[in-house]
Amino acid sequence: MQKTASEARELVPAPVPGPSRGQSRPRESPQSIPHAPSPVPEQRPLTPAQIRRAQLVSEIRWPRSYTVEAICAVPHPVPTHSLASSLCMTHLLTGSDDGYIRDYDVFTAVNGKNFLTAPQRHHCGVMEGIMKAGQIRYWWENPNKMLPDTPVDDPPLSPVYSLAMHSDALWALAGSDQGQINLFTVRHEPGRLVHSMFRHRGPVSALALQHDEKGFFSAGWDGEAVQWDLNTGQLARNFTSHGAQLAAIAVRPLASSFHGRPWEPPPVATTSYPPDSQASQAEQYTQGTHSGTTASGTFVGSSQAYTQTNGTTQTQQDDDVKSEGSYDPLFDEEPDADGEADDEVTQPSQSSTLQGSYPGSAPNGSFPNLATQRNGQTNQMQQRMRAISGGVPAPKNAPPVLDPASYASFSPDTLMTAFIDGQIILWDTRVNSPGRGVGRLWMSEKTPPWCLSACWSADGTQIYAGRRNGAVDIYDVRQTGTSSSGTPKVLKTVRNPISSGVVSCVVAFPDGRHLASASQDNIRLWNVAEAMESDAWGKTKGGVQFKIIPGHHGGFISQMLVDVAARFLVSASSNRGWHGESTRTVFVHEVKHIL
Repeated sequence: MQKTASEARELVPAPVPGPSRGQSRPRESPQSIPHAPSPVPEQRPLTPAQIRRAQLVSEIRWPRSYTVEAICAVPHPVPTHSLASSLCMTHLLTGSDDGYIRDYDVFTAVNGKNFLTAPQRHHCGVMEGIMKAGQIRYWWENPNKMLPDTPVDDPPLSPVYSLAMHSDALWALAGSDQGQINLFTVRHEPGRLVHSMFRHRGPVSALALQHDEKGFFSAGWDGEAVQWDLNTGQLARNFTSHGAQLAAIAVRPLASSFHGRPWEPPPVATTSYPPDSQASQAEQYTQGTHSGTTASGTFVGSSQAYTQTNGTTQTQQDDDVKSEGSYDPLFDEEPDADGEADDEVTQPSQSSTLQGSYPGSAPNGSFPNLATQRNGQTNQMQQRMRAISGGVPAPKNAPPVLDPASYASFSPDTLMTAFIDGQIILWDTRVNSPGRGVGRLWMSEKTPPWCLSACWSADGTQIYAGRRNGAVDIYDVRQTGTSSSGTPKVLKTVRNPISSGVVSCVVAFPDGRHLASASQDNIRLWNVAEAMESDAWGKTKGGVQFKIIPGHHGGFISQMLVDVAARFLVSASSNRGWHGESTRTVFVHEVKHIL
């Protein structure tokens, strides 16, 4: 059917208004051309698990102090080497020397009405007061390597030297004394063995999960730290150092996950130099001195602090070199009273006074003799390098001590490994080149070669290391900040009484200010933000600066746990295969907040 001319004209589209073909379109200025807005990065909504975890610490008001009391005792037939818990402390796992893993319900135990019987009280060493009993959920075996002639019905069991658990208790990892790491399910089908990983040639002393919980790190007596991929169950990377037995391993906490109150230690005293001395500062830095220039243009020394008084500069030795806190009762003289700080004030000698003055204090506004001033600075640096060289000699094949140049390139993804000989090594997990992204922390010559436990602070700015002489070294590992020296150093040392014995375990509280250290006699609570600090008159606070946590007495503490909300502290006793006495009790402590 043919359309008429009128209908065809109706179907012709109307012309678009605009310039004709013979006319050119006027050019528009670049400012008048609208630009498409840059795409906003897509923010994924939080999963129900992440929302639940955030609510655990969202409304917490961190106190100024704590009171910790033992309220529950869990007797075990043998010493307990390791502990692990879910983020909310609903599941508590214990790994013992008999090869069994036990799952306890903490809230049912502390809220229930089941108390220890008379035989249990005698077993746990609880003679006074009322102590609640633990509530067990499940228990299962930790199988050893299957040999060809081993009956399937009766597999050999392996002592559990280390444990790590998923934050929602979906699965758990168990390190054995033969070097294998077993993966078990916990919440669903408790105790089902999913996979076994083999690499270590000796006991697996410590395990640490990555932040995304898709991998983990293991440390063994063979001196190797291994990174594992949980998606494949295979080895991802190997960290090899000087071959000493590894005692602890930990991943640096994320700054975004810290909910406590940050605290600033006393800043290192600084002195401003004239612009002409910047060349000499750069020369000293390139020659290997541990000093540099901050963003504000001030010279910061990591082991000597320069203070200006009436036109003269006095040099004060830092606690890193003269480490009275690292007193060893076997070799050193008697220190001050137990639990007290040193009241002596180091008086600078006249030989340490630099000749000349700075421009701000020059009498007639004249500049000092820069050559004399630089010679004085060089002498100071030489004295400091001699003091540093007097530290503990580096073990064979050990990485060098961290310096500002290498440590400035470290990423936040830092791994800490502690060795039985006292060395603590930091690894940049993003660097996979041999000899790069690794360095050890400096140790004083008075520090005994022994370390069974080390951990990060909750904000990741400090490292706590327990020593054989009853002291805990607190390292400042910040890379930036007004009081940062650019390289890790010993910020302070807290010391237990001499009779307390070695420090076998340390654990940090989530507020970033408190620390629990375990010795053979007791567990002590320290406020590391205020301990060994000076008052307004420059005198160190006297008296006992720690609190005794009742419960444990006698024997080594193998591991301690503190939940993210600082409600419970759990302690287990064992020598972890090393020499020492141990008990057969796991204590659950209630942490009360003092606002």
